[in-house]
Amino acid sequence: MADKKQDFNVSDRRRFGSEGDLRADVKVEEEEKPSTPTAAAPPAPPQAQQPQAPEAAIEGEEAQEFQAPPSPEEQHAQTEAYKASGKKLDELVGARMGTQEAYPEMSFEKVVESFYMSALIQMGALRSEGEPARVDIIGARQTVDSLTILQEKTKGNLTDREQTLLQNALFELRMTWIELTNAIAKGAAAQPAAGGGPTMPPPPGQK
Repeated sequence: MADKKQDFNVSDRRRFGSEGDLRADVKVEEEEKPSTPTAAAPPAPPQAQQPQAPEAAIEGEEAQEFQAPPSPEEQHAQTEAYKASGKKLDELVGARMGTQEAYPEMSFEKVVESFYMSALIQMGALRSEGEPARVDIIGARQTVDSLTILQEKTKGNLTDREQTLLQNALFELRMTWIELTNAIAKGAAAQPAAGGGPTMPPPPGQK
């Protein structure tokens, strides 16, 4: 039985020739590449809250400490009630004292005089007769500084009389305070040499 020869078609699938040149008669078939699944983008991390600056935190705390101011209607009602209660008190005191004199109203000049007298008492420059001098140098300084703040905050809003009164009061109080602190400094410098205990210098203007 004769063997049947089977025909085979051999196709040269080489893409390059013997010299390495790309063959023009070969159709380049793109190799199928397995498609790789696209990786899902990771979720964006939550944005961290920016730390608040210390100054801003302090301002926020200070703002929470103060309540909202009362309305104009509430302020007016409270002012009228305050005046009415003061009037009742004046009538009660006048009836018991047998006088019809009204309570003197407060003024800017009286405010300055109040600070002025308080500072003199604290520096020992003003006291009752026979009473020993009691010096509160820290309290006196705070009172003088309070008058200074009052001067700064009312600048341009005072009459000539009020401004002159405030300037004179501050000038005299500062001079008295300087004399007192100089006396304290001299006394402190003399203590180690004398070997004595601490002594309070006499009030300004006295020896």
